Amino acid sequence: MPVGDLATDDVVTAEPSTTIKEIAQMFSSEGTGSVVIVEDDEPRGIVTDREIALSIAEHDDISEITAEDIMTENPETINQNEEGFAVAKKLGEAKVRRLPVVDDDGKLVGIVTLDDLVATVGEEMTNIADVIEAQSPGYSA
Repeated sequence: MPVGDLATDDVVTAEPSTTIKEIAQMFSSEGTGSVVIVEDDEPRGIVTDREIALSIAEHDDISEITAEDIMTENPETINQNEEGFAVAKKLGEAKVRRLPVVDDDGKLVGIVTLDDLVATVGEEMTNIADVIEAQSPGYSA
């Protein structure tokens, strides 16, 4: 299964100049924990809820802090055409929970998360269990 099939194509994005207050509001309204920071439709950074929490602890006045000030720059990405198995490897190597998904031109087309991967593996395990139960009555629940 290609990464593009695992990914969510409804990515919450912002520009580098977006304030962290605006990003926090996006987290709330969009029900997400990350915002991909884009320039020319290419991922340039990512801001997570954790980075906002840490920035509050580090700054006395957060009113002027922007995404560019706290984002993880040049986030690890994955191509939409790579096989889904590459997601686990890349998440582990990069030690991140989210990967922006890009096309062959480096343009943002989605995002894939550790949660997406776990949910997909869970679905596949259910399918495998169904086959085992159908072929081996001794394993039936």
